[in-house]
Amino acid sequence: MKKLLFNVLLLGLTVLIQSHIGSPGVTLEGEAGPYALTVVVNSPDVIPGTASVDVYITDNTVQEVKLSCLYWFAGAEGTPRADMALPVPGEIGHFSGEIWLMSPGSASLKIEVTGERGNGEILLPVMAVSTAQKTMEASLGWTLAGLGLFLVILMITIIGLSSGDSLVKPGQVTSAKTKRKRWVGATVGFVLLSLILWGGNAWWNSWANDYQRYMYKPFTATSSVRVEDQKQVLKFEVDSVKLNQLYLTRSLNYLIPDHGKIMHMFLVRAGELDVFAHLHPQRLDSAHFETIIPPLPPGDYHVFTDVSRLSGFSETIADTVTIPEPDPNLTDNWNDSLLMDTDDTYYITDPVISGSTEVLMPGGDIVVCGSPGQRIMLADSSFVTLEQAEEGEFKVGQLYHLTLAVQDETGEPATLAPYLGMMGHAVVFKEDGSVYIHLHPVGSYSMASQETMQARLTQESGRIDWNKLPKPSVFRDSIDQTIAALNSLPAQKRDSALLVGMNHPSLDDPDHPDHSIVRFPYTFPTEGKYRIYVQMKRNGRILNGAFDVEVES
Repeated sequence: MKKLLFNVLLLGLTVLIQSHIGSPGVTLEGEAGPYALTVVVNSPDVIPGTASVDVYITDNTVQEVKLSCLYWFAGAEGTPRADMALPVPGEIGHFSGEIWLMSPGSASLKIEVTGERGNGEILLPVMAVSTAQKTMEASLGWTLAGLGLFLVILMITIIGLSSGDSLVKPGQVTSAKTKRKRWVGATVGFVLLSLILWGGNAWWNSWANDYQRYMYKPFTATSSVRVEDQKQVLKFEVDSVKLNQLYLTRSLNYLIPDHGKIMHMFLVRAGELDVFAHLHPQRLDSAHFETIIPPLPPGDYHVFTDVSRLSGFSETIADTVTIPEPDPNLTDNWNDSLLMDTDDTYYITDPVISGSTEVLMPGGDIVVCGSPGQRIMLADSSFVTLEQAEEGEFKVGQLYHLTLAVQDETGEPATLAPYLGMMGHAVVFKEDGSVYIHLHPVGSYSMASQETMQARLTQESGRIDWNKLPKPSVFRDSIDQTIAALNSLPAQKRDSALLVGMNHPSLDDPDHPDHSIVRFPYTFPTEGKYRIYVQMKRNGRILNGAFDVEVES
């Protein structure tokens, strides 16, 4: 029964999936020319619809901010006129505006900033998809139906009188023939109006059916575990057979690497949330992926995989998997060299449910989970602290820079190295499983999507010629060869390659002179208890930590 309820819960969660789960907003922290800014976009759940955009700029010399929507299929020539973002009264550096998203698929928001130090612009990828269908309140529906019936009766009466009584001269008695004309006219009017109403209803139902057909539906997947060559192997199979909308935009044949990986997979043990793994499966074909499972404790696990496509469309594919009790022979001689990818990592911490007496298996980093303002020790004896919010508690709907202060064993500022092209990674997970999001210091968007849109805007043609795309097998092979070549590089060269084009906040923070800082911009979508998993790299070792946060309404 526990497993059944667990699977039902995850099946329900897949309805919430877009590029993340349960976090509808997209956040960016970067630079538009000389101006440092943070952008928060809340996309509509119906397309066409308006997205709200908030831009926070630290420079008070900014004069105006413009917003425009760029569609991947249209290119630079199809970009509409920019809209102004207006200053928010009483909040210096805060500009707010709305922008229409007219077509489903991959899009980007271009933010143009003008000020005393010149002009600058930056792109933020946005996935424009319909995820809901609006309904009308019953009272409003009955009111409109009553008004419509009144108009129909009035129209029939007018047609009947105009075809009969209107022909009678003043003072003349209405004859039986005139009355027959009146009824004939009313009957003809009734038939014509019925046909018009029937046609309108058929047209409306056709549009409604098309909307339902093309409304965003997340991919489903099937995960399974087997033993092969003395190792547990997880197979992840994406069901891409039935895809009625955004066929080319979401095609699994045209996946592109993000942070140098074709897929990022996260495993979180359900319930306790005490086991976390960040893996990078190997692609077998367009829909099948495999990875070696570290010696994780048995149990039911959430599975989240992030992928990006050539079109810039990125999304999360979720599933569940049950990892069985491993054979002791598989774990006795386990070492991290058995992992499929050198950037794979896993660790074990304390459960969110207090009083658990379950014995944890050895392996990975075993660290204690902390809370905001509390310093915890990492596996290499360094320390990390998640700073508490200024008001003492985290609130729903408010932008935060989740700030991690890192110190070495002696309490001095720690020297961090890039991990997958970033100075840190974070996964925010709500205890009930309704929120999952993969964060970076530059925001919650896909860097691969941003690079794709940047390249798209350099093309002269207004539209993409899909007939000129490489064959799926050729494209997959070229991407796999590129990833293999990247993985074969020494760690330092690979990190340098992944850092190209990435704009990271400086680790030298004048407000925190005693430690290195990594920040993650994020807005908590709902109240409740969250666990924040953080990952950094130091001295060639991936370090993992976790913090529990309670968010108030």
